[in-house]
This record gives sequence, structure tokens and C-alpha cells, in this order.
Amino acid sequence: MKEPSKISADERNFSDPAHDALRLAALRRTKFLATAALVVCVAVFVLAKMFEARLPVLGFVAAFAEAATIGGLADWYAVVALFRHPLGVPIPHTAIIPANKDRIADNLGRFIEVNFLAPEPVRAKLKEVDFAALVADWLSDAERARGLSSFVARLVPKALAAMQGSGLRDFVSERLKEQLEKIEVAPLAADLLSAFTADRRHQKLFDQFTRVLGKFLSDEDALALMREKIRQELPTVFNMFKADAFLLKKIVSSADSLLEEVRRDPDHPMRAEFDRFIERFIDQLRTSKDYARRAEKLKRQFLARPQLRDLADDMWESFRIFIETDAASEKSVIQQHLTGMFTEVGKHLATDAQIRADMNQGFVVALSSFVESQKSGVSGFIAEQVRRWDLVQLVRVIEINVGRDLQYIRFNGMLVGGLAGLVLYTIELLFLK
Repeated sequence: MKEPSKISADERNFSDPAHDALRLAALRRTKFLATAALVVCVAVFVLAKMFEARLPVLGFVAAFAEAATIGGLADWYAVVALFRHPLGVPIPHTAIIPANKDRIADNLGRFIEVNFLAPEPVRAKLKEVDFAALVADWLSDAERARGLSSFVARLVPKALAAMQGSGLRDFVSERLKEQLEKIEVAPLAADLLSAFTADRRHQKLFDQFTRVLGKFLSDEDALALMREKIRQELPTVFNMFKADAFLLKKIVSSADSLLEEVRRDPDHPMRAEFDRFIERFIDQLRTSKDYARRAEKLKRQFLARPQLRDLADDMWESFRIFIETDAASEKSVIQQHLTGMFTEVGKHLATDAQIRADMNQGFVVALSSFVESQKSGVSGFIAEQVRRWDLVQLVRVIEINVGRDLQYIRFNGMLVGGLAGLVLYTIELLFLK
């Protein structure tokens, strides 16, 4: 017997010592009984033959015992030949299991691949599992959601560091810049302005402009500046009227009244004129080649500015520092938000049957495709593992588990052989003598 420290890994995988001991004891008892029955058959045959002349009826007993002995020996040979060479003699086509281990390994792998990993059985089995419900139950638990969010929060800084060192950030930046260069700015600006001016929302901007202009006209410093400008640009008028302050105030007062009137009247002609101005401008942005060239030139100048790259680097660095600082904090904001998000996703998933159905269908498709792509590898792995099994241990395990049932073949062989011998002996007496 092997020492415990020297038992192989294969043997540890195969063996359950407590159960193996019981099965081995039962196997030995059955073997002993089968062998004893065979010895009894031989003894009965010998005795029956010795006294057959005195008591002819013993011919039937001798015929039964003789045929039972032959049947028992034949079945003993068949059972032993499965596992080893009978009596140690290397007779051809014996020790069948050890001799065919590689073929058994390959056939076992193919059997599992064809019968257990076929697409239809795999899909049918996967459809029995409510993956979405499992995910929903798991995420709905606050403690589990907190653990998942903690894991994700710790993973994010590492992912950012990997991006920094791998050059992925520069790659993404270049690709983003290429995509921005492909965008036509003028039509995009026209679309944005069209969305902004829907329902005349641009009139609010016009109102704000009139208020700013009104404040400017009522400012004393602004009026003084305007008077000085009049003196410089129109000295003749200034000398003629000598009343520039009065005239200016009247002009400003009239302009302020006009602006106030415009603000109060949503249908004022000036508003309509502003609408037409905006519409013409949007149309020119969308159709004018001159506007398109100017917009593209501005875009290229903007993207080529080194300050833009510096700004992007600063934003990335600030973002990275924030993530790392937050992830190291005991009261991580990211972790709190992730926990709430995961919990909410779990609760929503539990109540939305359609999403669960779609999600389960996705699991079935993904997992069945994975099994389909890997099943040949699984069968190969099983075959390889069987090939690596220790022959002695493999035979021992098979014999322990099915050997007791095989021993009953010996009993059956003796019984069937004996009956057959008895029938043949009877036919001989009746028809051949």
C-alpha cells in the first residue's frame, strides 16, 4: 500500500477513502463467494462422476456441475480480461481497459462533445436558468452592490494608469481629432442655431440685448463719451446748436422709450426684423460656401493651437488625480454613486419583465455561442486528462465501482452454464442413446 505522502494527485482526485474501503470490502466478499461457488461446482462434478456408476441419477448432477464449472471459468476469464492479464499471462485481447486507455479517452471526449455539448441541449438547458433574476437579486442586495462598487472604484485608477502607460490616451486623442476634422462646422452651427431659435427662444436673447443697451444709454459716463465723440466728429453741429447735451438726452430718451416698447410688445416689427435676420444668417451658414470656408479655417486654427493639447493634458491630469484621491478616500463619492446605481439597476431589473427576458435571451445566445466555440477544446481537455490518469489507479477505481456487479456475471455464468449442461445431458439420454 502507498504511503499517504506518496499518493499521486490523480489518486487523490479519484479516491474517497471511506467509501472506497467499503466498496473494496464488498468486492472482495463477492469475489470470494464466486470463487467458492466455482470450487463447489468442481467438487460436485468430481463426486458425482465418482458415484455415477452406482447411482445413475448423479449423471444429471455431474452434467450440471460440469457445465457450471465451464461457464464460471469462462466468465471469470472475461471479467479478469477487462482489467488485467489472466494469471499474469499476456494473452492477446486481455487487459482491455489499460490497453485501450487512449481510445477510451478520445471516445469519452467525443461522447461528451456530441451528446452533452450539442447546440440544442445546451440552449435548452440555458433557457431553464433565469440569469436576469439572479443578477437582479445579487445587485439588489446593498452589501453586495457596495462590494462591487468598491471593486470597480479601486479598478478605475489602475485602468487610467494602464491607459496612460500604453499610449491609449494619445491614440484616442488623435482619433478624436481626426473625427473632429471631418465635421463640417458651418452646417452643424446652423443646425444648433435652428434648434435654439425653435419657438422663438432667441427673442429672450434679443430682450437681454435691449436691456443691456438701455443701461448703456442711461449711464452718465457713456453719455459724456458720446457728447465728446459728437464734438470731435461733428464740430459744426455742435457750434451751431450749442445744445448738444439737450439734444443727446432727447435722442437717448427716445431710444430708451423705443426699447421699452419693443420689450413690452411680443409682436413688435423690430422683433420680426430680428427673426428675419436670424433666419437669413442660419440659411447662409447652411448654404454659403464662403461661410463654410471661414468656419473650416477657424476650426483648423483652433485644433492646431498647442494650448488645446495643453488644456486636454491638464483636464486629463486633473481627472486622474480626482479619481485616485476619491478611490483612496473612505467616503468615496464614486463608490457611493456606483452603489446607488447598482442597487437601482437590480431593483429595476427585478420589476421589468421585458428587460429580464431580453437579458436572458442575450445570456443564452452568448453562453451557447461560447460553449459551441469551446466544446472541441473541452473534449480534448477531457481526453488529455484521461490519458494522464495512472493506469493502476484507473483500473483500481473502475474495478472498485463496477467490479462487484461484474462478479455476479460469474454466478450467472455458472447457473446458465449448469442449466444448459443439464438440458444437453437430458437430450443426450433421450435421443442419442
